[in-house]
Amino acid sequence: MTYLSGTSITQRVLRGSAISGMGYFFAQGLRLASNLILTRLLFPDAFGLMALVTMFVLGVVMVTDVGLTPSIMQSKRGDDPKFLNTAWSVKMMLHSFYFVVICLLAWPAAQFYDAPMLVQLMPAVAASLLIGGLVSPNIEHAQRHIRLGTVTKIELATQAASVVAMIAFALLTRSVWALVFGQFAGTGVKVLLTRYYFKGPATRFEWDRDAVRELIHFGKWITLSSACGFVLSQGDKAVLGKYLSLEQLGVYNIGFFLASFPMALAENITGRTIIPVYRDSPPHESPQNFATVRRMRMGLTGIVLSMIAVMAVGGPWIIDLLYDFRYQGAGPIVSLIACAQVPVVLGMTYPQAALAAGDSRSPSLLNMLRAGVQIGAFLIGAELGGLTGAIVGQMLAGWFLHVFIIRLAIKHRAWDPLHDALFAVMGLAITFVGMSHMLTAS
Repeated sequence: MTYLSGTSITQRVLRGSAISGMGYFFAQGLRLASNLILTRLLFPDAFGLMALVTMFVLGVVMVTDVGLTPSIMQSKRGDDPKFLNTAWSVKMMLHSFYFVVICLLAWPAAQFYDAPMLVQLMPAVAASLLIGGLVSPNIEHAQRHIRLGTVTKIELATQAASVVAMIAFALLTRSVWALVFGQFAGTGVKVLLTRYYFKGPATRFEWDRDAVRELIHFGKWITLSSACGFVLSQGDKAVLGKYLSLEQLGVYNIGFFLASFPMALAENITGRTIIPVYRDSPPHESPQNFATVRRMRMGLTGIVLSMIAVMAVGGPWIIDLLYDFRYQGAGPIVSLIACAQVPVVLGMTYPQAALAAGDSRSPSLLNMLRAGVQIGAFLIGAELGGLTGAIVGQMLAGWFLHVFIIRLAIKHRAWDPLHDALFAVMGLAITFVGMSHMLTAS
């Protein structure tokens, strides 16, 4: 316990990872519990509708993302109240822009996907996003120093408020609006807690020109990276939403929710802890730094791949156990998506090394390549083998793209060949067993 309470970079990362991991497990536990309840109160088409709404909302947000969080985490001015307030002012302007654009997209989206409810749902969710712009930048400041205890408490409270509101509203209305109301409740609680409970500098509108220039210089490549990230994370739903019914899309979304849990956990931890590690302990500067980073990566990858193995082998059984007959088709989807995420795990921390060095260009170009290759593989796979072929195509694309991730790691002298070789073998074994089990079960 003394080791975890120190102030060295290793101790802070271990403590931050433990707090983030436990917080994420609790949050996802709440989300899973609400998911199980809501799937019994709402029909699958409600989840299909919200999958489309989420896709459009994330599309607008990610295509215009300027990387405020990584900017604060890596900037030398990240502790300057002027810089923080300027970043928050930019954020408020962006959230106002999101609201307008999402409202304008509602009618065309409803026509394209033949889903009239989008005309009402998208502006409502956009309004909750507008309120979310009020969240204090002290959240990002705490992440910069890997002080994640209060951050985790706030996020758990936000998740709990959202879950309670969704379930209560679903019991009353049995309507998709329960999912929207939950977003309003969660966002409102987060705003209140970050502004009145979180300790830190007072948040106010401020416009420092040097800070704006730095944010734009660093964030211009983040915007490209986030736009490509949208294609990677939501491209499947954009394609499937046109060819599947809302009910089928809802079933797919349930399977995706379960299968993506390990990677979402990994992204939650790496996004909060890895940039400070590479910033304060560059692995190329000393054998001690390299050993520190290796231990961290080995532990994280091992945990995530173990969780993926459970999903890959036990996906159909988990779905049969937890969900009613309307969602049984999600079982094979869980196994397939879990196997497709194996190659992504191997290189998940290397882009953070580039960002820590102030290089936002290289990860952005890498994400552009990943977006093009993976969506292309998804479309080709869908044409050749339907939904199964599409997911297998993404998996093969992931293995191919790891070569380019290694090139990025070598450029920033962060590559660990032992780590990659060891876990590539483990990942291939998981994929073989998972696919074999799924084929046998079917």
